[in-house]
Amino acid sequence: MKKRTSLITALMVILILLTTLLLALTTSNSSSNYPHLFSHTKAICNSENLCQDFEIFCKDLEVIKMNPITGAVVQFSESWKDPRTLEQRNEFC
Repeated sequence: MKKRTSLITALMVILILLTTLLLALTTSNSSSNYPHLFSHTKAICNSENLCQDFEIFCKDLEVIKMNPITGAVVQFSESWKDPRTLEQRNEFC
């Protein structure tokens, strides 16, 4: 009787582990079928060092919408240099 109970317990544990593993694998694969949607803010500056913050909405690596943030504008001096690299300034998503 004790052997039978141990066997049933072991089978239940194995079944739970296999189910958990299957769900983990299935969930990670299915989420890759959906586009990666996200948003972030970024300052965009013109040649006269006037910078405006925008909320940028992305789908994977494509910009789908850009909204200027009201009141988030800064005018820097003529001698100001943007500390970001050219790639950082030109990359949106």
